Amino acid sequence: MITRILETTIKKRLFSGKAIIILGPRQSGKTTVIKAIRKKIKRKILSFTGDDPATRQLLDTPSLVKLKQIIGKNKVLIIDEAQRIENIGLSLKLIIDNIEGVQIIVTGSSAFELTNYLNEPLTGRKWEYRLYPLSFQELAAHNGVFDEFQNLENRLIFGSYPEVVTSIGEEIAVLKQITDSYLFKDVLILDNIKKSNKLEKLLQALALQIGQQVSYNELSNLLDINRATIERYIDILEKAFVIFRLSPLSRNMRNELKRSRKIFFADTGVRNAVINNFGILSLRQDTGALWENYLISERIKRNAYANVYANYYFWRTHSQQEIDFIEERNGKLYAFEFKWNGKRKVKVPNSFIKAYPDAEFKVITPDNYIDFLND
Repeated sequence: MITRILETTIKKRLFSGKAIIILGPRQSGKTTVIKAIRKKIKRKILSFTGDDPATRQLLDTPSLVKLKQIIGKNKVLIIDEAQRIENIGLSLKLIIDNIEGVQIIVTGSSAFELTNYLNEPLTGRKWEYRLYPLSFQELAAHNGVFDEFQNLENRLIFGSYPEVVTSIGEEIAVLKQITDSYLFKDVLILDNIKKSNKLEKLLQALALQIGQQVSYNELSNLLDINRATIERYIDILEKAFVIFRLSPLSRNMRNELKRSRKIFFADTGVRNAVINNFGILSLRQDTGALWENYLISERIKRNAYANVYANYYFWRTHSQQEIDFIEERNGKLYAFEFKWNGKRKVKVPNSFIKAYPDAEFKVITPDNYIDFLND
């Protein structure tokens, strides 16, 4: 069992008078986290899953009398995959406001639906967390830092989903199952998307452009899908935890890009599964892009689990000067350039230094990435 950082965080929030919401993609380990937390609770627990039609029927027409009958003398209510239950936010609000001493723990694989159902009813009544695929810190704590360093190439190729990490020799089969059976399923359900072939082609196009600026107009022309649909699909993919976007930093210079964006995958293994490329790094043309994707994704995990609140950007000018990744924390900028080949010399663009003289700058390579992900 690989211990998840969120376990400790959530245990501290138990019985604080608020619901605990755990969001994250399917197969990221939410159910396993719940099982670990359950072992620490010495009170009566009632569990449901939104994947069960009977559960959906039981909980989608809330009334206080009915909810009191369902909960009975139980002190913990756990609902897994709650995004599939209509009116779940209203049901949880009734419980929190009217049934004392009941701790609610809810998991959901779709931020798109679950947050819509919960945000308004549970304003001020919830602690919300995101569970990612395994982080570098979690894997290093389990395997040891040196062994995890030795596994770096595997992480770039196969990613960090729990079942992938623990299925040595079966990584490709597990990844294909995750992408085909879970991620696509959730995305297609989210917005009643019927043209799954268009969605798959969009994902493949995005996978081939990680680390590059993405043009919605070019994607529209390439895939023969109108721009509005492209934007909607990308929004859904992000809310389903498949991809994430970076916007350009644009404040001080006229020639900074303002409307561009980069799109990365939440997990590099899923990205490689989308394009069916699991080749070793020495034979790949996209190793630098994978390295950039991996580090940004891992840094976001690290900050989220450490409660570090940051804004994320990339920086580029029309004259092609560029910095891969910028964090803004408490008003200060931290700029990072990612290089798989640590021997390559990197110089900070003078225009960036002039525009942002107080920013810190570091080059991250395989020689120092552990400090970057632990700092």
